Amino acid sequence: MSGVLLTGFEPFGGDAFNPSWELAQRLQGLVLQPGQEVQAVQLPCVFGRGPGGALRVLDAALRRHQPSLVLCLGLAAGRAEMSLERVAINVDDARIADNAGAQPVDKPIVRAGAAAYFSTLPIKAMAQAIQAQGVPAGISQTAGTFVCNHVFYGLMHRLAARRGVRGGFMHVPAAPEMNLPQLPTLTLDDMARGLQSALGVALVRRQDLRRSGGAVA
Repeated sequence: MSGVLLTGFEPFGGDAFNPSWELAQRLQGLVLQPGQEVQAVQLPCVFGRGPGGALRVLDAALRRHQPSLVLCLGLAAGRAEMSLERVAINVDDARIADNAGAQPVDKPIVRAGAAAYFSTLPIKAMAQAIQAQGVPAGISQTAGTFVCNHVFYGLMHRLAARRGVRGGFMHVPAAPEMNLPQLPTLTLDDMARGLQSALGVALVRRQDLRRSGGAVA
């Protein structure tokens, strides 16, 4: 069991570009340290474990690559920084339909599953590493209730039964290629540099920094 699984999403919501997948592709094959090569996998922006669902593709990737560390990426257009997510919650509540037309409301991701799972990555240390590259980064207290949170929760539910495998989720801002002048953006070059630094920290550090990453509201 070794290597890093890095996932990103296909475009959704009418966009033709998703920076989360572009970033994952940029790091494909990168050797972060001996025996720790990045494997990039694209997830569909589709709820569920059925054919074509994001969790079906994630399950296949976990079986194939047997990673020691998993980081899933997603787009949070409107945010101005790379956001390390703290917690995934057991609910799907979609404001818009996924790419298969599904729009679940107030549905549990796993029936009788835990209410929430926390990331097992050193998210504060990872955010600091990104900031050290001159790239804005911070801790987020919510991954939303769309497919990003669905995948984050599904991942952590699976990893709860896998000893030694750590995982988490990071949201990234819009990129200039999306042509959204009303929203904050970060370049792919900057985000890729920050992401590589964050993954390097995640591989060598298990205990997180003892510094505030909280929010008042």
